[in-house]
Amino acid sequence: MHKGGEVQIAVASGKGGTGKTTVACNLAFVLSRSAEGISYVDCDVEEPNGHLFLKPRIEESRTVGVPVPEVDGGKCNGCKLCARICRFSAIVCLLNKALTFPELCHGCGGCMHVCPQGAIIEKTRDVGVVEWGMASGIRFVHGRLRVGEAMSPPLVREVKKMISGNGITFVDVPPGTSCPVVSAVRGCDFVVLVTEPTPFGLNDLDLALDMVRELGLAHGVVVNRHEEANDLARQFCRRRNIAILAEIPDDRRVAQAYSNGMLACEAVPGYDRQFAHLWERIEKELAAAVASADRETDAA
Repeated sequence: MHKGGEVQIAVASGKGGTGKTTVACNLAFVLSRSAEGISYVDCDVEEPNGHLFLKPRIEESRTVGVPVPEVDGGKCNGCKLCARICRFSAIVCLLNKALTFPELCHGCGGCMHVCPQGAIIEKTRDVGVVEWGMASGIRFVHGRLRVGEAMSPPLVREVKKMISGNGITFVDVPPGTSCPVVSAVRGCDFVVLVTEPTPFGLNDLDLALDMVRELGLAHGVVVNRHEEANDLARQFCRRRNIAILAEIPDDRRVAQAYSNGMLACEAVPGYDRQFAHLWERIEKELAAAVASADRETDAA
């Protein structure tokens, strides 16, 4: 748990289209009706869509840039130290001249630090924008990656910096298990892994589960589009010893609400209670994880 009563709940998935945003938005909406300090943060900066359902009033925005190297050819002696330190080939030396590829740069500044000639300076390259505002009592933040931009982790990190110091924040994580996902879930208190009960969905859930366990994050599964006749997700979770937090039925009414940009909690009777129960289960799992971590600390 973070200081000041702050709780960060990441909502992630091994692949796109499982209902991750549906779960994150509905949880934020349900809690906002009975509690203050609820935030929704959309870190899926390549394709943010939480705003379609929460319909925020954007109040402010700012451009996000990353530092990238610029080489003074008159000072560069082609020593290649900059190229050796860069693990992303954002700067290379050919014919004793340093060439830069800003789109590959992670902004670490290592090349400038090791250059003995002082031939490298940093300039700023815009990668996207962060926008924030309010949505019916929910503090709303999202990032929008610049079209054509390949490096999303710097923007994801800037979006997460907008998380307030108290209350409950739901972090809508990019799909998959790559660098942007790790940037989004790192530092969260609990990860909700949303899956669908198909072989493809469960294969990607397996990858996501390995990721969160490697990071040491408490977690549980939500099975979306669940059908009683389909036992694949339950079998998988038993084998991997992972708790199923909720099973959301395969309901045409939810799909229709989604298509119309509406929250299931508002459009379909009974779904507000279902997401309220899901939050209660998350609270229990989170409390158990905190208690277990405290016991391990005391034992050490």
